[in-house]
Amino acid sequence: MAATEAEPRAEALLSERLRLRPLAADDAAPLHRLINDWEVARNLGPVPFPYPREALEAWIARAGEDRAADRAFHFCITGREEEHPLGVIGLTRTERGTGRIGYWVGRRYWGHGVASEAVTRLVSWGFGTLGLDRLIAYVADDNAASMRVLEKEGFRFTHEAEHDFASRGGAFPVRWFALTRADRMAASGHGKPKPETAAMLGAERPLLLVAAVALIDGDGRVLLARRPEGKALAGLWEFPGGKVGPGETPEAALIRELREELGIDVSASCLGPFTFASHAYEKFHLMMPLYLCRRWQGTPQPLEGQTLAWVRPNKLADYPMPPADIPLVAMLRDWL
Repeated sequence: MAATEAEPRAEALLSERLRLRPLAADDAAPLHRLINDWEVARNLGPVPFPYPREALEAWIARAGEDRAADRAFHFCITGREEEHPLGVIGLTRTERGTGRIGYWVGRRYWGHGVASEAVTRLVSWGFGTLGLDRLIAYVADDNAASMRVLEKEGFRFTHEAEHDFASRGGAFPVRWFALTRADRMAASGHGKPKPETAAMLGAERPLLLVAAVALIDGDGRVLLARRPEGKALAGLWEFPGGKVGPGETPEAALIRELREELGIDVSASCLGPFTFASHAYEKFHLMMPLYLCRRWQGTPQPLEGQTLAWVRPNKLADYPMPPADIPLVAMLRDWL
């Protein structure tokens, strides 16, 4: 997908107490002390026990290569205000739209919520910045604490299998877990309504009015924006726009939103009503008029951390969108 700028690859991910930063060669010594512990190594498939210092140094070097190649992203877990390593967490791309996460924390830091906080932060980054649709993880069958970390984050058990554990000398039973974007959306109230909710009259749920616009350039391409990490539906692509405020018309809301989000100026006369979306989410009902616009002043820039992409009409369906936007794509593609 060709965006207007390179995909963001955060040097550090911050949470309330933690900093997740790329691994460095200087991390080898402190991490070696933490991982060369049977209670830690026994839960990590590829890690032998004892773990040679040279092997860890080589792995850190490969982690840097994987990051540069966009294959995997491993982070050293530290306190937010200090550099002393607490453990490691990583996300590896597997198949299209899927990533596998793995993590470990030094035994002295167990019981303090470090793993849970680090997993929450990495999951948010994986969905919101990398745009993944599914995350998976496996846990040794006797590692109940790690299972609780995944279940707390919303991961669901999928199946049992066996995996080679170097420290245990061969195959050992594991449990696989998965978390999908749909699960995440449902947890935030943006999923499909439950049957009993869908049967309710629309007036019994709050009505949210949002205005959106398809900006069309001289080559017939349409501008899409991917919602940044930290926002509801992060990682999904949408038409620019936003909520209609009290006393605002949809056109006035779009003029304001386009200036704030993209730094462009649009006049009301250049906004042509095209169609609308009416979609029932679990906690609210969305009404969204979609406008067309071919003329504006300025060059669209991602002023709110979003990623922008100019997309050919026949490629719009390749970009994952919120449920309310999906029906609009076919109409827009046919019209263009």
